Amino acid sequence: MRTAIVIPARYASTRLPGKPLLRVSGKYLIQHVYEQAAQARCDSVIVATDDSRILSAVESFGGKAVMTRGDHPSGSDRVAEVAETLDADVIVNIQGDEPLFDPANADLLTDLLKQDPSAGVATLATPIRDRETYLSPHCVKVVCDDTGRALYFSRSPIPMIRDGEPDFAMTPPRFLLHLGVYAYRRDVLLKLAKTPPHPLETLEKLEQLRLIGAGGTIRVGVVAHAHRGVDTPGDYNAFLQAYRESRSRMAA
Repeated sequence: MRTAIVIPARYASTRLPGKPLLRVSGKYLIQHVYEQAAQARCDSVIVATDDSRILSAVESFGGKAVMTRGDHPSGSDRVAEVAETLDADVIVNIQGDEPLFDPANADLLTDLLKQDPSAGVATLATPIRDRETYLSPHCVKVVCDDTGRALYFSRSPIPMIRDGEPDFAMTPPRFLLHLGVYAYRRDVLLKLAKTPPHPLETLEKLEQLRLIGAGGTIRVGVVAHAHRGVDTPGDYNAFLQAYRESRSRMAA
C-alpha cells in the first residue's frame, strides 16, 4: 500500500503559541517531528499548515509542506484536505507536536490496516498504569474486543469496575489509554471529513466516535509506551533534556 504521512501543524496554541517554530535545540520542533516521521516506511512526508511561517520553516530544512484552509475544526480535517491531492492508499496522521514519536509506530499502524481489510482506520493505545490517568477526563480511554477492534472511546474511566478496584497489571491489559495517532484508508478519511459529527462525538468531544457511531471499524494496536507530546513550556523543556541526553549517548 502506498503510504503518506501528513503532519498537521498550527501556529496558534493556547498554552504554547508558535510551538512548531520553537528552536532551542537548534532545530525547529516541527523539524524533529518531520525527521522522526521520515524514518518510517512511507512514500512521502508532508506538513499541513495554515501558517506561512511554518511553511517557510519546513522548506528551509528541505521538508515538504502545503498550505491549507484556516477554518478546519480538527487536525484530521486538515489532513483530509491534503489527502484529496495525494496518490496514496493510506494516510498516517502524526501530530506536529510529538518530536519523540517512534517511527515504528507508524509502521505498526499501516500493518494493522494490511492485516484487517475490514478496518477503515487504525490507531494506538498503551496500558494505563495508574489511577490518576484512569480517572482523568483529559486522558481518553478505549475498550477493544478480542480481535483488537475498538468498541468505544471515552473520557470516562472504561471499563468501569462495579466492585473493587481496577487491576492495572492485568494480562492482557484491559485498561488502555488512547494515543492520538491514526492511519486512515484514504477513501475513509475523505468520507469522514464530509460526514456530520455524530451525537456521541459531540457529547464526548472525540472525533473518532464519528466513525464508531456510523458503524465503522477501528483497529487498535497496543504499544508499551506513550509518545509524549509538547503542550506546555514544561513539556518542551522535558523534550530538550531527553534530546540532549540522546545526543550525548550517541556521541559517547
